[in-house]
Amino acid sequence: MNIVIFTNTYTPHVGGVARSVEAFVTEYRKLGHRVLVVAPEFADMPEDELDVVRIAAIQNFNATDFSVALPYHDKLSQILDDFKPDIIHSQHPFLLGMSALRTARYRKLPLIFTHHTLYEQYTHYVPGDSLTMQQFAITLATRYANLCDQVIAPSQSIADLLQQRGVTSPVKVIPTGVYLEKFADGDGERVRRQFAIPVNACVIGHLGRLAPEKNLEVLARAVADVVSTRPETHFLVVGAGPSERAIHSVFAEAGVADRLHMTGILQQQQLTDALHAMDVFAFASASETQGMVITEAMAASLPVVAFDAPGVREVVDNDTNGLLLQQKTPEAMAVALVQLLDDPGRLTALSRGARNTAETFAMSRSAARALLCFRSVMDSMPVNTKTERDWEDVLAWIKAEWDILSSVAVAGTTAVGSGLFADSKLATSKK
Repeated sequence: MNIVIFTNTYTPHVGGVARSVEAFVTEYRKLGHRVLVVAPEFADMPEDELDVVRIAAIQNFNATDFSVALPYHDKLSQILDDFKPDIIHSQHPFLLGMSALRTARYRKLPLIFTHHTLYEQYTHYVPGDSLTMQQFAITLATRYANLCDQVIAPSQSIADLLQQRGVTSPVKVIPTGVYLEKFADGDGERVRRQFAIPVNACVIGHLGRLAPEKNLEVLARAVADVVSTRPETHFLVVGAGPSERAIHSVFAEAGVADRLHMTGILQQQQLTDALHAMDVFAFASASETQGMVITEAMAASLPVVAFDAPGVREVVDNDTNGLLLQQKTPEAMAVALVQLLDDPGRLTALSRGARNTAETFAMSRSAARALLCFRSVMDSMPVNTKTERDWEDVLAWIKAEWDILSSVAVAGTTAVGSGLFADSKLATSKK
């Protein structure tokens, strides 16, 4: 199978979508399939990438680590002609996602869309963030999904949410898997020595992109409360992002900054070593569509304490591999962490449960499920005769452009209407 993947984020960017795409690409190629990735340029990109087309992009959009692809690449059409794709897989409903739609329609190919992200949780990265912008993001993603032949949801929570929002295209749940062998063995003692963490200390850990949508100030307050009352407890944070300063501030205000250890971004073995330096993994995000970092932590036999939220509840099974908290407050998180750290027997049992759970999320299983989905969609697509090709190519191109413009227009109208309605309710409540 020749698979073309359009994605707005890819290596070397560190984030859930980039890592998901990279993992699936690796597995598809292992199984003998060809994969072409169309992605924006990023700083410090790898040289001599295999079958990757980089699109010129605005770097560090709105002071973030994201790149925004420009809607033009003069050689892409010829590259696609030479590649002879069988299927188009879009990772986003906008920017290069629109290019994926145009390509699929023009070439009469199946279009798959993975709904990785709750886009309304990320509108703070766009100038003019508002409730109207959030509704616009929801409506645009929903309409885009309905232009696709198949939608992939990374968790059942997201599949249910998409259908509630009006997605009528077929939706299949396929989570991004985890490479068990990469996380099984690590030198946690080395990391503890590096950051001057005592060997017998209790270490609460976190891994991920350090950004506001991850609810990190709440997590920091919870862990700082625990550290303040337990002199033997430390907090080890792996990752980087705009919330680093907020985490530092919370620990400084609590007077325990010396027991906060931030590693920055770590690559594979160093990352695995850091996970093995932890005793428990803490997670407060409510913006996830799947628990990628949670399954990685569990692959390192770490029990997880997390808030009940979409993408999280599919992985964390309360009192089996961690604690799933219904009350989403720093106080509830702090109490749960203390209870677990004070009960070594329970901690050990949940650690075994975490490893067992990780095995059910093996990356090879996820890739096999995705390929079966692709094949099913391809087999159901109608075949066009050669005599129809030229005229239908033109019609398909026009229809693709119309569908895109229509989606944007309807999303904008819905968002404005929703905003006006919200504004009128607010005005009424103030009377």
